[in-house]
Amino acid sequence: MQSSSLSKNKSSLKRVLSAENREQMKYKCRKFIFGSKDTEGAGKLFVIYLLLISIGFVYLYPVLYMISKSFMNLNDLLDTSINWIPSQMYLDNYKQALKSMDYWKTFRDSVVVAGIPTLINVVICAIVGYGFARYEFKGKKLLIGLLLFSFILPPQATMMPTYVFYTNLGLINSLKAFVVPAVLGQGIKSQIFILIFYNFFRQIPKVLIEAAKIDGAGHFKIFRKIALPSAAPAILVVFLFSIVWYWNESYLTQLYVVGAFTSNADTYHWSSLIVSLKNFENSYNTARSVAGSGMVDINESIKMAGTMLSILPLLLMYLVLQKQFVESVDRTGITGE
Repeated sequence: MQSSSLSKNKSSLKRVLSAENREQMKYKCRKFIFGSKDTEGAGKLFVIYLLLISIGFVYLYPVLYMISKSFMNLNDLLDTSINWIPSQMYLDNYKQALKSMDYWKTFRDSVVVAGIPTLINVVICAIVGYGFARYEFKGKKLLIGLLLFSFILPPQATMMPTYVFYTNLGLINSLKAFVVPAVLGQGIKSQIFILIFYNFFRQIPKVLIEAAKIDGAGHFKIFRKIALPSAAPAILVVFLFSIVWYWNESYLTQLYVVGAFTSNADTYHWSSLIVSLKNFENSYNTARSVAGSGMVDINESIKMAGTMLSILPLLLMYLVLQKQFVESVDRTGITGE
């Protein structure tokens, strides 16, 4: 009797131990795949990295394709066995693109056309956003509503009236067509920049503002000494977004700014890299006719070289400011008091 009961206890103990072992194995498998509160699971990491690599490939493929094609000569383009790596680094494509785009003069124009309105945008949008965030006045909600409405309003609906208005004011074919609206808080995408500053300034602890008032600081001093230094992340985000939007704007730049501007008997023709890229084929044919036989017929490689030259300044800017930009985007979401 005792031996039979002992054997039953041993068998039940084995079943309990085997059940515990199975539960431990299941737990280890779940932890390995899905992770825990302290660690990331291998399965979860695999899915995350797969999504990141897929999304990154979608964005990087056009750039890599453009870089590859820009260094190919005509023989490489016609050779079906060459897809990505050219037989040699053919730099004449870039030389011919530089000539046809009048690159250095156009690059200086692009820096001025995009840079000056961007700096004005940052200052004016910061002031307007601070006013909305820190002061209560009649009609505030109405003005914010109008601000949002002007942002969602299609620019095509106001393009022609704006062009007529700028023509009557004498702003067409000059940089003033971008500068004057930016001074009045109506630059390109300025509405979203005002909202960025508005949300950021609302997060500044009120005790700092109250302490500054007790110390005798006025409104402008509080804005200059407390609000602006703490808004460095928002300033960087607005600056980068604004300069990219001004840089990439081709239609409005060609409509309002590009043209022969005459002042004091001096004529200056404004242009930009994006506008030159848009008219690349015509400008290339013109440069080829002037150069005679020094330039070959336009092909895909020369077009890719011109496209690469037009976006290269923005790529370099992003590479230099990437860390600060990511940190700024992250810090603009920090909540205050």
